[in-house]
Amino acid sequence: MVSFLTNIIFSLLVINNVGNIHQNIVPSGGGGYKIHVKVSGLKNDTCYLAHYYGQYQQVDDTAICNEKGEMLFQGKEAKPGGIYFIVIPKKKFFDFVLDKEQEFSLETDTANLVKNMKVKGSNDNKNFYEYVNFVTGSQTQFTALKARLDANKGKKDSTDKINKEIAKIDSVVKNYKLDFIKKYPGSLPSKVFLASKEPEIPAIPVLPNGRKDSTFAYRYYKAHYWDNIDMTDDRLLRTPVFYGRISNYFDKVVVQHPDSISKEADMLVEKARPNKEMFKYVVWWVTYTYETSKVMGFDAVFVHMVETYYMTNQCEWMTPVLLKNISDRAMKLKPILLGKIAPNMIMQDTSLQLQSMEAIKAKYTILLFWDYNCGHCKVEVPKIVELYNTKKKDIGMEIFGICTDTSMVEMKKFIRANKMNFINVDGPRSVTPKYADLYDIYSTPVIYVLDEKKTIIAKRIDVEQIEDVIKHDKMMKEMKK
Repeated sequence: MVSFLTNIIFSLLVINNVGNIHQNIVPSGGGGYKIHVKVSGLKNDTCYLAHYYGQYQQVDDTAICNEKGEMLFQGKEAKPGGIYFIVIPKKKFFDFVLDKEQEFSLETDTANLVKNMKVKGSNDNKNFYEYVNFVTGSQTQFTALKARLDANKGKKDSTDKINKEIAKIDSVVKNYKLDFIKKYPGSLPSKVFLASKEPEIPAIPVLPNGRKDSTFAYRYYKAHYWDNIDMTDDRLLRTPVFYGRISNYFDKVVVQHPDSISKEADMLVEKARPNKEMFKYVVWWVTYTYETSKVMGFDAVFVHMVETYYMTNQCEWMTPVLLKNISDRAMKLKPILLGKIAPNMIMQDTSLQLQSMEAIKAKYTILLFWDYNCGHCKVEVPKIVELYNTKKKDIGMEIFGICTDTSMVEMKKFIRANKMNFINVDGPRSVTPKYADLYDIYSTPVIYVLDEKKTIIAKRIDVEQIEDVIKHDKMMKEMKK
C-alpha cells in the first residue's frame, strides 16, 4: 500500500495555510493579522497559534509570553477564515474565530479559560464566547439532570418530569442557535451551526396499501443531508465540523458498496467545485480514505477517483511526479479489483514443469502467495492445508500456491514439512513477468479467491474467511438463477 502518496498530496493542500513556527515576532503590515493574548497564570511559557483543517490541526505560529502571561501573534499576511486556537502548557487550549477581523485581543486566566474570557476588537469573538458560555451553562444543567435521571430509575413520575426538563434545555439551546443564525447571517459561527444541523424528517407518509413508507426516513435524511452545509465556503474546512460531517455521510449514510460510494463522491465533488479549496479537499479526502480503507473492494473507489479527477488534469495542485505515482498506483490496482478476471500466471512447479493458473478446472481457485522465510506464513499455511484436506471436495476448490522466494531447495523443504499437497509453483521461475506487481504483492501471505470463471471474488483475506466467502458466492449465484 502506498498511502504516503495521498499523505503527501494532503501536505500540498494545506501548505499555504500553515505558517512556519518561529519565536521572533514578524512585523505587522497592511492586511496581516495581529492577535494580542493574555493568559494570567502563565509566565515565560511557549504557546502556539493553530487552526483546524479537516481531521487535523495545523500549527501557524509560536510565541513566548512574558511574566504577565502576555504574548503577541502577528504576521504580514491575513489568515484564512476558520476556527483557530491557542495552545498553552499542560495541553490546555481555547478556540476563537479568525475571519474578517484579524486584529484584536483575548484575555483570560488559567483558572477558567472560557468563562473568564474577555474580548476586545472582535464582535465575532464576543458573540462566539457569549454562545460558548451559554452552552457551557446549559451543559452543566443537563449533567445535573442526567444524574437525577439515573438516580430515579424505575420511578416513572420522576423520570417523566426530568425528561421534560431535559427536553426544555435542548429546545432552548436549539432556539439560541437559530436566533444566532438569524442575527448574524454569514458569520462563521452561523455557518458552523448550520453545518452541524441534522435534517428534520417530516411525518412519514402512508403508502397506497395503508402501510407507512419504511424507507422514507432514510431517503429523506440522505437527500437533505447537505442542505445546510455551504460547500462553497472553505472556512468550514478550518473548523472541527466539516470532517465529521463528510466522514459520517460516507461511513453511515451511503450504501457501503464501491459503486454507490463513487456515485456519492462525484455528487459531492460537484457541489464543492465552485470553491477551489473545497474541491481539492473533497477530492483528496475521498481518494485517501478509500486508498487506505481496510474494507475489501473499496480500492475500486480509489481507482475511480484517480481516473475521474487526477488523470483528467483536474487536480492542478499535483506535481508531475506525484500525479504519475498516484496514476501508476491506480492502474496497478485496476486489473485486480473485485469482479475482474484474474490475470493468468504460468510458472514452474517443483518438477520444473510449467503450470498455468488459468488451466485449473475447479469451481473455486485459491491463490496463495507464500514465502518459506515468512513467520506469518508458517502460522497460516498449516491452516489452509487443513482447509484443503477437509473441505476440498465440499467446496470444490483447488489451490495455486506461489512461492515468492528463489530457492527451490528451501521451497521443497517447506512444502514437505507442511504437506502442501496442492499445486505449488515458484514465482521467480515464471513465464508471467512481474507477477508480484501484477497482483500487488508486497508482503506474504496473501490470499485471493477466484470463482469458476477465474473472477476475483475476494482478496487479501484470512484463511478463516475463505469458506464463508465461497458460501456467500454460491448463495448469491443461486439467487440469480
